[in-house]
Amino acid sequence: MQNNFFCRSPKLNIYEFPSINSKISSQILYGEKYKILLKKKNFLKIKTSFDNYIGFIKISNQVKKFKPTYKICALKSIILKYPGNSKKYKSNNFLPFGSKIQILKKNKNFIMFEKNKWLNVKDIISLNKKETNFIKILKLFLGIKYKWGGKTHDGIDCSALIQIFYQYNNKYFPRDTKDQIKYSKKKLKRKNFKKGDLIFWKGHVAVCLNSTKLVHAYSPEKKVIIMPIKKTIDRIEKTAHLKVKKITKI
Repeated sequence: MQNNFFCRSPKLNIYEFPSINSKISSQILYGEKYKILLKKKNFLKIKTSFDNYIGFIKISNQVKKFKPTYKICALKSIILKYPGNSKKYKSNNFLPFGSKIQILKKNKNFIMFEKNKWLNVKDIISLNKKETNFIKILKLFLGIKYKWGGKTHDGIDCSALIQIFYQYNNKYFPRDTKDQIKYSKKKLKRKNFKKGDLIFWKGHVAVCLNSTKLVHAYSPEKKVIIMPIKKTIDRIEKTAHLKVKKITKI
């Protein structure tokens, strides 16, 4: 099995093994392309097209033919049953930031992306539109809970917080911290940090907002949070016994 498929669920967990009791290693979002490597009971072993990530997903809604032209630019976009702002039109489902969609129909300030599924146009932007301001994207996730393997408003981990900026801009960047360290070739020696510096520890990554503050999805704080750079480095060394492995640029 080597066909290309596209995810039609708001998000799907990628498991390490074909079991819901297995560890969640990542997620795929609506409109994301992947190849099916094999089928095992109620699971598919897949390889994502964006970052070549391999794991297992539960068999779910998927399509072969899909040509997205827009993406979600809000942290989450509520899925509406009809075009309008009435509460009775709202569902309990959202498309997460970075989801890719195609427009089937327009009605004033709303678009239909699937039959009887609508979004507000303020939540979408052209797929080819770049956002060079990484701070704007990362700050969308402030306060979002830390979740190992997560990539959305329901929870995100440290490496996904960095990768989501690249993925939104259709630019490759690895999923896991260990691979991000290897992929980031330029190694900087810093006494004074600068905006855009990526700080790597074993199993963790943060990005500097300026010379004194960084943002990261930090497990001990259980959320995405802004913290002082030097205090964070000292805290990680003291509590996790980890020193900075590498400094590079986003």
